[in-house]
Amino acid sequence: MATYDDIRPAAPGTAPRAPISTLLARLLAWFDYRATRRALSRLTDGELHDIGLSRADIDRVARTR
Repeated sequence: MATYDDIRPAAPGTAPRAPISTLLARLLAWFDYRATRRALSRLTDGELHDIGLSRADIDRVARTR
């Protein structure tokens, strides 16, 4: 059985790309992360304590949202 590898470069404009929906979802997730982080960062230490968080928790909470 003979096999071969196609090592020719892809034609311009035909390189494999992520679907637009995947890119859009990643972009929206990044915007959500930034908005959550910004909102939590603006809270005082007392307000963060009231909701059970500390300054060290802000990044983790924003990423897991």
